[in-house]
Amino acid sequence: MKKNTVYPFAAIVGQEKMKLALVLNVINPTLSGVLIRGEKGTGKSTAVRALADILPEIEVIPDCPFELAPDGEEEAWAECVEALSGLPPQAPRGAPVSRKVRVVELPVGATEDRVAGALDLEHALRHGQKRVEPGLLAAAHRGILYVDEVNLLDDHIVDVLLDSAAMGVNTIEREGVSFSHPARFTLVGTMNPEEGELRPQLLDRFGLCVHVEGIRTVEDRVLIMRRRAAFDENPVAFAKDFEAESRELAGRVTAAKALYPRVSVPDTLYAEIARFCLEVGVDGHRADIIILKTAKTLAAYNGKTEAGSAEIEAAAELALPHRARRAPLQDVVTDIKTARGRKA
Repeated sequence: MKKNTVYPFAAIVGQEKMKLALVLNVINPTLSGVLIRGEKGTGKSTAVRALADILPEIEVIPDCPFELAPDGEEEAWAECVEALSGLPPQAPRGAPVSRKVRVVELPVGATEDRVAGALDLEHALRHGQKRVEPGLLAAAHRGILYVDEVNLLDDHIVDVLLDSAAMGVNTIEREGVSFSHPARFTLVGTMNPEEGELRPQLLDRFGLCVHVEGIRTVEDRVLIMRRRAAFDENPVAFAKDFEAESRELAGRVTAAKALYPRVSVPDTLYAEIARFCLEVGVDGHRADIIILKTAKTLAAYNGKTEAGSAEIEAAAELALPHRARRAPLQDVVTDIKTARGRKA
């Protein structure tokens, strides 16, 4: 089996809301990621890793471990070159290259140095120069940072993620020596609620949230078995069978990214968004903004230049479950319509 062959996103059976939330974040990274909650064995990790199938291309500086853009991050380039190798900031850059956005996986047991990066303090003291070992946050810049079992992360790693997600910058500090680099990423987390919940601070950082369950129809469960067996037997041939669908979906994502800046929302629907948020008792205003962005992204995905009530309602179902006010020890809401009726 080839290492780079992943299960095709287009081959995933059911779980439409989960797939939609992931695709919307690919189209519009400012949606701030998605949390996928559900029982084990429901395809959560498979879906995230399968995103590699449909991710768009970006331009990068070749051989740059900080994934910097050729245009717009020149200052960061100079600092990163110097910190990596001690070369002068004027070190030449290679011609920009195109590659797909990456999915970078953060293991549950990763150390802070592995996540944020490390400074060689001895080199700094001896030579008066910073030398940096880039971490996973550097690799995830302009990409997707995937955390499986995100609810089991150590608190100090959660703090690092919160700081970087809020500021778009990762800072490595040690004994008075510090170094910063851009770290804007889409955070995708998967978890089984039976193993514990997330800290509220991290929960709120996810723009969207979906709850997944095992599929209940015999026909679909049989289809899942057949597809998985075929993939395990010959992953390359299986992926080829879904090549056309994958290409079509990738093209739709690219078209939606281009259309998004031209999508508008009628003034009358802003009040509808506010009512949704008030009726389920959310705190703050982040939910309102995420619903607005999600509705516009949904419209772009459907080839429309104006978002309507249908997009607002669908967006609310993705943006509010983890933000709806609930009683202490109560689980995250899975049905926004029910929660909305209860608060109304």
